[in-house]
Amino acid sequence: MGFVRVRKFAAEYTRAMSDVSPLDRLIARAESLIERLEQVLPPAPVLPDWSGAIAFRWRRRNGRGELQAVRHPHPIRLDDLENIADQKARIVANTRQFVAGKSANNVLLTGSRGSGKSSLVKAVLNEFADRGLRLIEVDKDDLVDLPEIVDLLEGRQERFILFCDDLSFEAGETAYKALKSVLDGSVAAPPDNVLIYATSNRRHLMPEYFSENLDTTRVDDEIHPGEAVEEKISLSERFGLWISFYPFSQDDYLAVARHWLGQFGVAEGEIDACEREALNWALGRGSRSGRVAWQFARDYAGRNLNNGGAA
Repeated sequence: MGFVRVRKFAAEYTRAMSDVSPLDRLIARAESLIERLEQVLPPAPVLPDWSGAIAFRWRRRNGRGELQAVRHPHPIRLDDLENIADQKARIVANTRQFVAGKSANNVLLTGSRGSGKSSLVKAVLNEFADRGLRLIEVDKDDLVDLPEIVDLLEGRQERFILFCDDLSFEAGETAYKALKSVLDGSVAAPPDNVLIYATSNRRHLMPEYFSENLDTTRVDDEIHPGEAVEEKISLSERFGLWISFYPFSQDDYLAVARHWLGQFGVAEGEIDACEREALNWALGRGSRSGRVAWQFARDYAGRNLNNGGAA
């Protein structure tokens, strides 16, 4: 009985389809195919609540990127950063122009490790967050998603900094091409509510080899670098503002250590007495920097203070 019903249904379906034009059948098949594809494609990214957080991360999940709110952004303030007054003044001025809707530059912060590059970007966010500034951290491996991120942000009233921390590229990597395109290399003009702030220990973001200097040519009295050098310089030159950081002197290091010891609750008299210990800490690390000074202060306070008070 069931077989008879199937044959009857098939016959009726065939007669019905015979009355449909070839174009209608093609459209029906196309719609069916689209419905199937929609079931397997990843969903469109869900935009976060921009008023619920000031910092976000771009993360890939199930083959698609999405913005994730940072629940506890770093609370560092501009006043916490010692001995980089010039660097602070330059990036604050640029960011103030940006949040005011005026023209501003993408920023590349380069120089010594632990000298405050990343901390300065975080402090700038805290300084201007109440004026609509938001920060989105993008890992180097996700730079290929920059055009998609920019499309999500274009037209919004907030001002966005795309933050690429500790950025550098090795020979043969191609992700830097996406960065170049967003900075200044696409047919479409970059939106005026998005800037890129990047930190790196390399001024030109890519390794430089002595052999590349052999390709340098001389035309009359002018020196023309080789193509490899030109390619590397062209990336860093797309940042309109370069801010350089330099190694700390001993006095600079001690000043930063004193500041953080005070922030961790160490008494003034005790701070004066631990100068030698701070220097030995830096000697053991082989570096005098703001990061090392902070690490010393954190360790010292943890060993010598009890429940926020002196031991």
